[in-house]
Amino acid sequence: MLLRHINEIENTLLQISRIPANAGHTLHRGTPREAFIREFLQNHLSELIGFGTGEIIDCNSEPRQLRNQIDILLYKKNYPKLNFGGDINGFFAESVVATIEVKSLLTEQELISAFNSIRNTKSLQRNVVTSFHTGYQPPGILSIIVAYDGPANMSTIHGWINNYVNNNRVIIPLMPLTGNERNQISSPVADLIVVLGKGVIQFDNSPISFINDENRRQNPNGKWLVMDNNTGSLLMLFSQLTLALSGVSANWMDMMPYLRNFNLPNGAARFLD
Repeated sequence: MLLRHINEIENTLLQISRIPANAGHTLHRGTPREAFIREFLQNHLSELIGFGTGEIIDCNSEPRQLRNQIDILLYKKNYPKLNFGGDINGFFAESVVATIEVKSLLTEQELISAFNSIRNTKSLQRNVVTSFHTGYQPPGILSIIVAYDGPANMSTIHGWINNYVNNNRVIIPLMPLTGNERNQISSPVADLIVVLGKGVIQFDNSPISFINDENRRQNPNGKWLVMDNNTGSLLMLFSQLTLALSGVSANWMDMMPYLRNFNLPNGAARFLD
């Protein structure tokens, strides 16, 4: 049931994505396609999560500092956000579960642009106090790329990833030999790349995987699961996000790092009995 349902939606998304292709401006082609993905996620994921667009800040962010605009952002609704107006918000890094960059056509240049944005997001400092947790907890903000079209083979994108890593001196963490240990490793670039109707590339840090520990022992340097398939890409996106949202944790945001530049004049604060 689930497979059939999501596959039908994937096919529908590919069909309706042709409608904005007639627009004359690239923004008018890309924005509706972002909306199609956002609508699917809003209709299928937990209502406890919020969906937004805007930028992410941490305790080190400065006013007017250049920050990336995130296409789709999944955040915890019980955390605060900064409203800039026009439905654009600043989201605290502590509240963000995942970011999604939507591409009409994934090219190597588009992947480079997305990876540059993702690395900025991954570098943000999160200050969270946790009392307990159970179930799967992502090792950091999940970074996902969703494309409506791309190369014929996902191995081409894997080659682009290696080019980017080598050309930008990106350090890929040393990967343990078991899936449970790898679940705690954050990808320095994308965690998941989805090309609708073509396949998926997944960093090997998710409990949802089609490889096992025997595969990892046979290829200890393996880091990426590359899948070519004309169906199931959207299902992988849905499954990864569902898993990331299913764990239970009691945590709260530590506000003190955000207040370190708040200074009072001498004598303005008094400690009285």
